[in-house]
Amino acid sequence: MKCSKAIIPVAGYGTRRLPVTKAVEKCMLPLLNRPIIDYVVEDCIRAGVSDIYFVVSANAVQLRRYYERDEELEEYLRSNGKERLIPSITPPEGVTFHFIEQDQAEGLYGTAVPVWLAKDALDLQDDESVLIIMGDQCLYRTDGGSETKELIESVERSGSDSGMIAVPVPEEDVEKYGIIEIDEEDNFVQIVEKPSRAEAPSNLNNASFYLFDKALFTFVDRYMSIHRDGEYYLTDPINEYVIAGHTLHVKQSKAAYLDCGIVEGWVAANQFLLENS
Repeated sequence: MKCSKAIIPVAGYGTRRLPVTKAVEKCMLPLLNRPIIDYVVEDCIRAGVSDIYFVVSANAVQLRRYYERDEELEEYLRSNGKERLIPSITPPEGVTFHFIEQDQAEGLYGTAVPVWLAKDALDLQDDESVLIIMGDQCLYRTDGGSETKELIESVERSGSDSGMIAVPVPEEDVEKYGIIEIDEEDNFVQIVEKPSRAEAPSNLNNASFYLFDKALFTFVDRYMSIHRDGEYYLTDPINEYVIAGHTLHVKQSKAAYLDCGIVEGWVAANQFLLENS
């Protein structure tokens, strides 16, 4: 399976993290001394991704600056005997960062929008697949492994068209999440949004961590062509993709799922990393 590209949506106002996100881009909130997004990028690079497409708000500058070279800062560190810090501020090698602006004023919002916007820039070939990973969360491996790499390998072994990662949650928490139903071969059947414990088909939470072939974009285009009030959810075209006969393998993750979209999750994520990194 050929996969060297990733879409990482990071636009939006980050309303669940206001007031701090009025001044700090939500993907740049810190996990210890690094921004959330850097853990996502690191995992992609470990899997061989060479092109990362960030879908950003028009006024996003912090993310761009973080992945640019700062020669003035490097020289300051060098001249003050702090050369050891230079590798920590140097952009990673072997990867190109692309920035696609999502205009908030157009009134389109939801997880399907950035995927739709990134399609043309990707120039995806028929034999290529692309990763889609949300930028306010990460799957952290204490063994230094890559969830991205394992997802790609898992899909290849299964012979499926595409794949996604699911995170087991306690049964008492299924009402908080989009829960995935799978068949006996670990293929996706459907997502049930915030089911009761009695109605939940499993305890597998959708981690919004996907690997898709080019065929998905046909369903995204069709979905986005229909005007609607409210959010455009990526899970809707995914459901249509599966109904049309495409197979979507579900890999269960054993990594720590660090959801930084809410304060409680962000605090817990920092505590986990403090104890495990």
